[in-house]
Amino acid sequence: MTEIKLVPQNPANGPIAAAVLACGIGCFLLGVLAVAADGSKSLAAALNFYHPTGPLSGVTSVAIALWLICWTVLAARWRNKTLAFARVSAFAFLFLALGLLLTFPPFGDLFLGR
Repeated sequence: MTEIKLVPQNPANGPIAAAVLACGIGCFLLGVLAVAADGSKSLAAALNFYHPTGPLSGVTSVAIALWLICWTVLAARWRNKTLAFARVSAFAFLFLALGLLLTFPPFGDLFLGR
């Protein structure tokens, strides 16, 4: 009798990795946009989508749009790929940490020279 051996296959984790990395990038972009709007009156005025909240309404709206674009592009590029998920997660958490730091005024002010 012939024995059948099953070979484990690595499933494609590209779409999941794309979602994780896009979240990190989105958080970073939120921080960058917050600092940029705080440092530029013209950008703050352009991002003022809803007057009671001020530029924060545009900062968050643009950051969400950029997050969705990053997720779509990365998911399309990595659709059938198997990636080193630990490395992708490390970059995602790095972007998350940087974005979080930029949302605190003392850190943002360092970049604005205040």
